Amino acid sequence: QIGSGFKTKGVDRSLKALAALPAELKKRTRLLVIGQDDPKVFQLQSATLGLGNNVQFLKGRSDIPRFLLGADLLIHPAYNENTGTVLLEALVAGLPVLVSKVCGYAHYIAEADSGLVLDEPFEQAQLNEYLSRMLTDTAQRTAWSRNGLAFAETADLYSMPQCAADVILAEPKR
Repeated sequence: QIGSGFKTKGVDRSLKALAALPAELKKRTRLLVIGQDDPKVFQLQSATLGLGNNVQFLKGRSDIPRFLLGADLLIHPAYNENTGTVLLEALVAGLPVLVSKVCGYAHYIAEADSGLVLDEPFEQAQLNEYLSRMLTDTAQRTAWSRNGLAFAETADLYSMPQCAADVILAEPKR
């Protein structure tokens, strides 16, 4: 899970989903939470849920692509997210994504068929089920990865900043 503002990004939801995994799956699953935030409250939640060494909190860093390339999936069950640029970063890295529908870029994950988008209103049980399914279905993760890479090759994901600048700088119509 990547992004500053752990509360808004739904780190609490991710911790609950990890804790709900079947024992054998939980034993071999690690959650890395990367971002600029104070992790104390979430470290306490992790300890309360008995997650121990299953969770590691890392400060924001410049080598995020290596984590995207080395992970099995990106979990992003945010409470609120205007865009979610990390979703696009995961998509172009071929990393399957589990995301809440409230994220502005969640529709790209659905269009690309590169992961699962949670329904609204949010239900923890659905997140728990989807996380377990994504972690156990290697063939589907491989397909989502391929789909994301193929989508990134053909979709216009890179001109958004330029389009925004063009709109802002456009001459008003008279």
